[in-house]
Amino acid sequence: MAISKKLFENILLSTILLVASGIAIADESDLCEPFKDTKVDTGLLSTMLQAAQQGDLYRIQPGTSKMGFCVDSPVGMVKAEFRSFKGGMALQQETRQNSALVSIDVASLETNSGFIEAMLKSESFFDIEQYPDILFVSTSFEWQSEQKAILKGELTLHGVTREVAFYVEMHKLDSAPGDDRIMVKATTTIQRSEFGMYTLSPVVSDRVNLCMSVDAYRYRA
Repeated sequence: MAISKKLFENILLSTILLVASGIAIADESDLCEPFKDTKVDTGLLSTMLQAAQQGDLYRIQPGTSKMGFCVDSPVGMVKAEFRSFKGGMALQQETRQNSALVSIDVASLETNSGFIEAMLKSESFFDIEQYPDILFVSTSFEWQSEQKAILKGELTLHGVTREVAFYVEMHKLDSAPGDDRIMVKATTTIQRSEFGMYTLSPVVSDRVNLCMSVDAYRYRA
């Protein structure tokens, strides 16, 4: 029986993510759920697979990483963090063919106000029931120096996909021999109206600052 191109892409992506995350086969359906209806470029999949085979794949460590956003409002700057996310980065030093995949569980959002947190998760903003995940799929790394780059890609948020560009700084962390770790800091600004979120405009700013500080370690097969 012939396998469709779409099914082949999904199978290949599932394999890559299972390797990158070190998660057992029993968790496959949960792991791949955010990606199954997403069009992922086969070139990106090839790069990630090659990185995994060569030991150039870095796995995001959620416990020591942070992903969040801040937005200006009448009650001051609202800051929020996501506690649950997964993904990886292919960092091939020789070819500089680098890429990244990140999935965020929107229900894991936390703020210092229960009221604001509930409002952000409601239909008025993120609508976690209908859009439970945020997905970022890179399209290019444009290196400005040894440690700084512009990471471009497609951000799917609230059911809408837009091109975004993150400003990235990457540093190697001191670690035990054989335990290669890096710290990646990335920031960008988006307009929430472009992702279909208009509630309380213009009282709440349309500009939202996204920021992440990612601790990642080299995956070794």
